[in-house]
Amino acid sequence: MPPLHTQVINKTRDCIALAEKKLNQSLDMPVVSFKQRGKIAGSARYLQWEVRFNPVLLAENPEAFINEVVPHEIAHLLTFKLFGRVRPHGKEWQTMMTQVFGIPARTTHSFDISSVRGSTFLYRCACRDHHLSIRRHNKIVRQQTLYHCTQCRQALSPKI
Repeated sequence: MPPLHTQVINKTRDCIALAEKKLNQSLDMPVVSFKQRGKIAGSARYLQWEVRFNPVLLAENPEAFINEVVPHEIAHLLTFKLFGRVRPHGKEWQTMMTQVFGIPARTTHSFDISSVRGSTFLYRCACRDHHLSIRRHNKIVRQQTLYHCTQCRQALSPKI
C-alpha cells in the first residue's frame, strides 16, 4: 500500500476517534477506498459506511488532502448517522466540521484539476461559451436532458 494511502487511513481513524470522544458514542471505522475518479476529491457512501478518495488528487495535494478532504468526508458520514438525510453541506454538516473537527466548513476543494479533467465539449448560449463534460454532452446527444445557462437562461447548443 502506498504511504499516502496509509496516511489517509490513519487520518480517517483519527477523525473517527475524535468524533467518538466529542460526540460520546461508539463509531465503526468506515471502509476506505481509493476509487474516486474525475474532479471529485472524495465522496461518502452513507449506507455502505464508506469513504472514497481520489488517488491522483491525493498524490498532487497530500497535505491539504489529508487535513481537509478526509475530515470533510467523515463529517458527511457522521451527519448522516446523527441526522439522517439532510442537505449535504447544511448546518448539521457545518457543525460537524467546525465543532467536531475544528476546521472551516468549506464545501469544495481548490485543487488544480487539470490532470484529472476529462475531455470537454464546447457549447454556447446567447452570452458565452460553456465547456461541458463528456457525461453532460452524452446526455444531450441521447436527448435525456437539456442544459441552460445560469446567466441568460438560454438552452445550450453545440458550438460548431
